[in-house]
Amino acid sequence: MTTVLRLTPDRPEPRQIAEAAECLRRGGLVAFPTETVYGLGVAALDAAAVRRLFAAKGRPADDPLIVHVASLDGLAPLVSERPPVVDALAARFWPGPLTLVLRRSLLVPDEVTAGLDTVAVRVPAHPVARALLAAAGIPVAAPSANLFSRPSPTQAGHVLEDLDGRIDLVLDGGRTQVGVESTVLDLSSDVPEVLRPGAVTLEMLRALLPDVRLRAGTAGPGPQRSPGLLSKHYSPRAPLTLYEGPPDRVIERMRADADASQAAGRRVGVLLPDDDAAVMAARLYAALRDFDAAGVDEILAALPASTGGLSQAVADRLRRAAAGRIVRCG
Repeated sequence: MTTVLRLTPDRPEPRQIAEAAECLRRGGLVAFPTETVYGLGVAALDAAAVRRLFAAKGRPADDPLIVHVASLDGLAPLVSERPPVVDALAARFWPGPLTLVLRRSLLVPDEVTAGLDTVAVRVPAHPVARALLAAAGIPVAAPSANLFSRPSPTQAGHVLEDLDGRIDLVLDGGRTQVGVESTVLDLSSDVPEVLRPGAVTLEMLRALLPDVRLRAGTAGPGPQRSPGLLSKHYSPRAPLTLYEGPPDRVIERMRADADASQAAGRRVGVLLPDDDAAVMAARLYAALRDFDAAGVDEILAALPASTGGLSQAVADRLRRAAAGRIVRCG
């Protein structure tokens, strides 16, 4: 069984943090809250421990991990190049939900980077994550603490649904705040590119990087430069169909499809966007897991009407959860 240690989120107890830190240093697997979602942590420079993490999650080896460090100082041993803009980005967004993709150093195992010449790094803001990193004193690789392709966990119970008995320890720090994974910004090429949208939005980044762009298209075969790029990801057990278009047309079509499914004896879950993008992001994965718990046969979801800000991240996660099941209501 997996050990669960409950903490006060804003004042994590030193004894529990010390136990978790020691587990990491021994090569164990520790789930902990960040401000985005719960991460599954492992000593990033311990290749054997990293392989155990991939096995526990059922994660393919060509999907790289994000390395979490306690501060900007922790970046230096992990990278071979540090563009000048890194310091400005760190001053503005770290600690926080921004991951930077940079040229890696030889210290970082291939298991972490999918064999690529880049590494993804961030400094999380959650008090529990920060206390754990400080106590462990090592870089910690941490993908989301769930089975691969499932909705990411935003509370400790979600972690246990997927990984109880597969990992050593869970630090229960309550619900996470942001609810979707960090923004991933690739600085390893000439033009900065957002590989995965998140709470640090394009609009925010353009204040420092006017030429930053959002990655277009879907991931091809082979190793990915960032986690979260596969066409099917964050998926509930029930098939999810995503509707996009003018809101009145979307609601009309969703109502008709829901009525038809219910008439055929199918249980239907319906997910509608909130006007507040932050609320929508915070609730998204929990709602998908609630539908799983309720045993629905299918989920119908509407795309957010807004295309900017945090809505962009929600739309990205919904498209990947739908895995190509998209209805365009023109």
